[in-house]
Amino acid sequence: MLHLPASRLVVACLLCLASFAACCADKVVLQLGWAAEPEFGGFFEALQTGLYGNHGIDLDLRLGNPQSNTTQLLLAGRADFIVAPSSDALNAAREGLPVVVVAAIFQRDPRVIISHRGAGNDSLASMRGKPIMIAASDRVTIWPFLRGRFGFTDDQLRPYAFNTGPFMANPNAIQQGYLTNEPFALQKLGAAVNVFLLADHGYDSYGATIITTRRLMAMSPDLVRRFVAASIKGWQAYLFGDPSPGNAFIKQNNPDMGDDRIAYSIARMKQSGLVDSGDARTNGIGAMSDARWKSMVAQLTALGIYPPTMDYHAIYTLEFVNHRVAP
Repeated sequence: MLHLPASRLVVACLLCLASFAACCADKVVLQLGWAAEPEFGGFFEALQTGLYGNHGIDLDLRLGNPQSNTTQLLLAGRADFIVAPSSDALNAAREGLPVVVVAAIFQRDPRVIISHRGAGNDSLASMRGKPIMIAASDRVTIWPFLRGRFGFTDDQLRPYAFNTGPFMANPNAIQQGYLTNEPFALQKLGAAVNVFLLADHGYDSYGATIITTRRLMAMSPDLVRRFVAASIKGWQAYLFGDPSPGNAFIKQNNPDMGDDRIAYSIARMKQSGLVDSGDARTNGIGAMSDARWKSMVAQLTALGIYPPTMDYHAIYTLEFVNHRVAP
């Protein structure tokens, strides 16, 4: 019989347990719709600090790009969870697709409209009839809202290719963007800009929701619960603790993200209450409510974006949120 010193035996046992935990963890694919940026920082934080592993999850985190159709990837079985605004889930529900929102990380949608200061485009109403650069993906989300609320028309639409060149070249240019991203880039280039957060102008969408399929939720509710809990803890640590593990992941995977840009993004998320406003103030990060979903769908239905027959209850579940998760 092999006899080991007690200390070596303890180490051997711990290694065996770690190996067992790793081999028995649930393999999960999280597909993001964009590159590594602070808007996904909580997920990176949870990955880097072992929170997913602590919840029995072996996470395969996949970054995206402007061409990523995360909903298609989810439905094709190439992802278990995606992160997208609630409008993506609403559009999927309109088509009868079996997706479900299980948490809302951003209580407020961070999308903005940006114009040059002093060019006469100092309000959303003043932009009626003027060219606006909007990405193809947002022509079925924020554009119907702008059209219905402010009288914009489709002949105003211009392509948006996610670069600052066209805006900087035209002093009358108007474009979409993210509160945490494009305003910083444009100001670094010397542009004085107006930034209109659509959430401040009546756009009531959740942003950065966690979406999965109804099949996965029915078959593995405990897996969904563990994934949501680990993600919420990651966001708590990233915004209100030490964000350096998440930031290290961002800088490693996206060389364009310097410390100043990351700091700007985190500050704007905090200042605007993207994560910790609304229902999250009382029910914790990721919170949702029936009242908010009802109000959101009613608003968009009144604008003609969704049919009045659409059952908004089928779009989300409160089963995995609305309780504060211990650190």
